[in-house]
Amino acid sequence: MSKADKLGVSASFARAQPVGVSSRRAAIAEATGAPTSGVLPPSEVPIEALAHNPLNLREDLTDLDELAQSLIVRGQLQPLAVATRMAFMEAHPGQTDGLGRAPYVVIDGNRRLAAAQLAGLKTMHIHVNDALAASAADILESALIANVHRVDVAPLDQARAIQELVDVHGSQAQVAKRLGKTPAWVSQRLALLNLTPTLQEKVETGELKVEPARRIGRLPQEQQETAATESINAVNPPRQRTRPTPTVNGVNAVNAAPPAPSPSPTPRITIATDSPETIADALTAHLTPDDLKAVTELLVTRI
Repeated sequence: MSKADKLGVSASFARAQPVGVSSRRAAIAEATGAPTSGVLPPSEVPIEALAHNPLNLREDLTDLDELAQSLIVRGQLQPLAVATRMAFMEAHPGQTDGLGRAPYVVIDGNRRLAAAQLAGLKTMHIHVNDALAASAADILESALIANVHRVDVAPLDQARAIQELVDVHGSQAQVAKRLGKTPAWVSQRLALLNLTPTLQEKVETGELKVEPARRIGRLPQEQQETAATESINAVNPPRQRTRPTPTVNGVNAVNAAPPAPSPSPTPRITIATDSPETIADALTAHLTPDDLKAVTELLVTRI
């Protein structure tokens, strides 16, 4: 019986002969059945040949039913980015639980793999790139960056991925550079991790919106609950009971009363846009310190 038959995967794994394979790789290949670097990688493999990346930080693979239906109707539009089991084992000798005997580890596309398994697909298109697993930091970074840029990742999962990148690269500035973002963008998203556990739960449920949550995360924790309550009430003000309109001799008393005076118009601030310094001077002259701080934080979120 051939090695491909033993693995229960496509015989394309054994098409090419290993070239220049180290003794360590040969030993691991013999023990695991994983393809070595000298094997021509296939572009399509049976789904059982793919293992989820144990380093994938997404705690919740969301909306799988919808994606599974899309895969059934439209098919797979984008190949999964994978590394060979060999490369993954060399980079992460202690992170192989859950891989089974799959020859490939998905670096980018774990949600699509989960949806394909749910949809009952038999094969998936892949792109093999062992450069993603050149080192432990590289394979971790690839998974993290994929999560940071994915629009369907929950805000707190994104923040955790960014924090992992900061741990890898040592500073927020380095992470911002690698992501192509500003340091302020990185800092805003990390602010969610400074929220109390209770407020983090409210962000996850949607009760506390993300934008004010990032601002609140910059406050001392003892001040966060009050600020969050104000923010939530501003979005969803408590409903007030309406009282019946009083009448005088059957006549609506409100209509009988003289009209209330019109509120005075909101004062306007005229700013000559000669320079950023001029704008800053005008705002400082017309706003209270608290309002000035709020405006500053809002401007930072728009960078």
